[in-house]
Amino acid sequence: MRAAVINYIGEGFSIEELEVDEPRGQEVLVKVEAAGLCHSDHIVATVDRGRPLPMVVGHEMAGTVIALGPEATDFEVGDHVIATEISFCGSCEECVNGATYRCLNPQHALRGPDTPARLTRNGERVEGFGVAGFAEYTVLHQNKLVRVPKEIPFAQAAVLGCATATGVGAVLNAAKVSPGETVAVIGLGGIGLNVIQGAKLAGAKTIIGIDLQPEKLELAKKFGATHVINGGTEDVVSAIRAITGRGVHHSFEAIGIAPTQRQALEVAKTGGHVYFIGIPQGKPLEMNIMLDLLIPQRNLHGIYMGSSTVRNDIPYYAELYLQGRLNLDDLVAQEIQLDEINEAYAKQETGSIARSVIRF
Repeated sequence: MRAAVINYIGEGFSIEELEVDEPRGQEVLVKVEAAGLCHSDHIVATVDRGRPLPMVVGHEMAGTVIALGPEATDFEVGDHVIATEISFCGSCEECVNGATYRCLNPQHALRGPDTPARLTRNGERVEGFGVAGFAEYTVLHQNKLVRVPKEIPFAQAAVLGCATATGVGAVLNAAKVSPGETVAVIGLGGIGLNVIQGAKLAGAKTIIGIDLQPEKLELAKKFGATHVINGGTEDVVSAIRAITGRGVHHSFEAIGIAPTQRQALEVAKTGGHVYFIGIPQGKPLEMNIMLDLLIPQRNLHGIYMGSSTVRNDIPYYAELYLQGRLNLDDLVAQEIQLDEINEAYAKQETGSIARSVIRF
């Protein structure tokens, strides 16, 4: 099969022929139909954090089940599925309590060191990071998959697994935004736009989108933003206080850099909540605990994958899409071929478009 392989950090993706193993145990073999280009996969490809290479990434994926391991019982051949970054064992304390996104044994979904590799190149082991969705086929533990209705196009189904689960989930699961509350979202990529529409679903009164790109600001209005602010030409903190009076109940930072994390802190009102969603990049944020948290009594939260219980949340979001209540169509900016992955990431990383999706 063909796959986009990272051989060297910072040198992009190489389209190569790999071998994929048969599904074993509770694994499932999936023909990948669509894979979203999430920013976090680009970080893996460009920032050296000591991960072994060569590697195939891609964690926002939709496909068709074509084979089952002998112990896989959750799916049938022909099912349409999406994959998620969340790995769970189903039996640890957190999983039993319903918090599968905090599983204490996520390696349960991986193969052991004495087991044949899922991906190889001429007999050489190739690592699969996330769900290894930047390939024509992938083998995954059944716990990393969720069945979705066949009526949903594969490109739209793919973004359910990360952008939607993370963004909408941050609002509904973690923040539990209430009707009439106020929300600010800094960074209007795939995840930030989903935070916007999650706030709309929750009934937020005021939903403020902040970005540097005019195209993203216009797009945010389609997803439910009541106000937009260009962070390159306006003072974000002053503008939000002018709109809300004291700041917002909930501020979400979906970029991962210290300057915008600082803005997210400062726009939250006294007693407000601040949520960091973006994968951290660059210098860490410095805080004055007394002035930033204690005196204003702000609450700071780190959120992973929208605190999603994916087997419950993804089918719910899928149904909302089919009802016309969740916008996935405008999230998919363009559909591309696997060979175009480097060019598409270069365009997406400029911030001018929301999400590119590879169609196989």
